[in-house]
Amino acid sequence: DRPLVILLHGFGSFWWSWRHQLTGLTGARVVAVDLRGYAGSDKPPRGYDGWTLAGDTAGLVRALGHNSATLVGHADGGLVCWATSVLHPRVVRAIAVVSSPHPAALRASALTRRDQGRALLPSMLRYQVPMWPERSLTRHDGAELERLVRSRSSVKWQATEDFSTTMGHLRRAIQIPSAAHSALEYQRWAVRSQLRGEGRKFMASMRRPLSVPMLHLRGDADPYVLADPVYKTQRYAPHGRYVSIDGAGHFGHEESPEFVNDQLCRFLAQVYR
Repeated sequence: DRPLVILLHGFGSFWWSWRHQLTGLTGARVVAVDLRGYAGSDKPPRGYDGWTLAGDTAGLVRALGHNSATLVGHADGGLVCWATSVLHPRVVRAIAVVSSPHPAALRASALTRRDQGRALLPSMLRYQVPMWPERSLTRHDGAELERLVRSRSSVKWQATEDFSTTMGHLRRAIQIPSAAHSALEYQRWAVRSQLRGEGRKFMASMRRPLSVPMLHLRGDADPYVLADPVYKTQRYAPHGRYVSIDGAGHFGHEESPEFVNDQLCRFLAQVYR
């Protein structure tokens, strides 16, 4: 009889990234999942587009025996939150996202702001070539994935035992057969769809005004998702709540879990009051 909260992780991760929220969020049925292609989930050869991922999430809500859920997502998981809330609004009660601006706002910022473009586009463009990115992510026991996480997170978190434990899990998980390929397919669709009719149709659908409550959390030291796309997100979610996480990088829910849990608990209390 408790409300359902589904946690959706970001690129290169799996359900483990929500360990602090699984223990810190109370009063709800909290479920952290591996997105399509990651860790213990199935790894089909296709289906890493926004339409299918939204359908996955909507189906999961019903499979868990609920009519609706609050979706919480980080980075790519945040994109799934945005897409599901627009394409399957009946199953979404609210969304909360961590460093995951509205996809149209992020696209506009990456194309018009030199600083956001430099932060976002080089890695996404490198991932478009076949085979090499998969080898890069998995060689040397996943050292490239750790380098990527370090480049986007705060030095304070990197000095903790929690970071070391987390990287051990992530480096092992990305080496599961086909996990690296599946993770990269999210990035490939995000870029290639911009040149296809399905991508233009998806982005047109995403421009509908958000009809559910929204909370956006961003570390003020995030070097990957900058402040501009979050500001532009207000065009699509003008009644949303925008919170800055002091001293955190791209992984706010892991770097400042107590603060994020407090914000999420307050948000959930307002949604379900």
